[in-house]
Amino acid sequence: MRIARWTDGADVGEGFVDGDAVVPFPDGLRVAEVLAQGLSVVSALFERRDRAAARSLSEVHLLAPLVPASIRDFVAFEEHVEGVSASVDGRSEVVPEWYEAPTFYFTNPHTVRATGDVIAIPETQRLDVELELAVVIGAVPGSDGENLDATTAASHIFGYTVMNDWSARDLQSREMKVRLGPAKGKDFAMTLGPWIVTADEMEPFVDEDGFLAVRAELFVNGELIGHDLVSNMGWPFAELVAYAARNSVVVPGDVLGSGTVGNGGCLGELWGRRGGLDPRPLEPGDEVRLAIEGVGEVVNVVGERVAAPPVARARERSRARSR
Repeated sequence: MRIARWTDGADVGEGFVDGDAVVPFPDGLRVAEVLAQGLSVVSALFERRDRAAARSLSEVHLLAPLVPASIRDFVAFEEHVEGVSASVDGRSEVVPEWYEAPTFYFTNPHTVRATGDVIAIPETQRLDVELELAVVIGAVPGSDGENLDATTAASHIFGYTVMNDWSARDLQSREMKVRLGPAKGKDFAMTLGPWIVTADEMEPFVDEDGFLAVRAELFVNGELIGHDLVSNMGWPFAELVAYAARNSVVVPGDVLGSGTVGNGGCLGELWGRRGGLDPRPLEPGDEVRLAIEGVGEVVNVVGERVAAPPVARARERSRARSR
């Protein structure tokens, strides 16, 4: 099943995508409330849907399929790390620590965008795209989402959505030299959508090792830039969820991204492999399309650069202390 949020310009609807139509959840439920009940309730809700309340997809604008409680984004593709490292410091490598555990960062849940949106960007000269698949966390009876093993973590995966982790590589490169981040190179926009595909719908794509063997593709202005199998991750999604919950907790509405797929899932990887800005960085007016087999696609147009107030330099003050 597919779960979405939409607007007709006046009201916001939340419910199922049923063929080429959207239909609200029964009882006026919202996506957040369904996630809090868990995947086990979805089939019964779908059976109770009011087909008379359906609206054609062509009549509505899809919103991001949820308002995330939090967003963690992993870096789970070895090939991506290898290529992007070369674009940053000229040396292609995967550090030994990458293999020890799946690494992630937290990003901004307040700047999530939807398919079809125009993406306003900061004052960057190296705008990039990141092709990712994300899981959405749902409730599981008897589990509090804390310190999960991989089996229990898998049961918390409510569904999947396409993710574009928009990246200003020049801003990101500067701030990560401080050995913290990424921050402003990332937090201006994140596309999620077009809907959430429930985990049971994706089970036919799971290989014998627990990885999702689905094809992911990146197009810029209609040209195929890169493609990969999501099963080339270093860890299956259940282990990413378990690591996120390690000495911590995951809750319904959390979003966990796979990180950028390899083989051209972002421009930065290709810049590193080719030794230059080929393809060129994204510019206002460019159309970016991300498509993942079994899930769907998101399409955005790059908007104009938005000027921001100047940043003050650190005050380099005397360290002599009198009190």
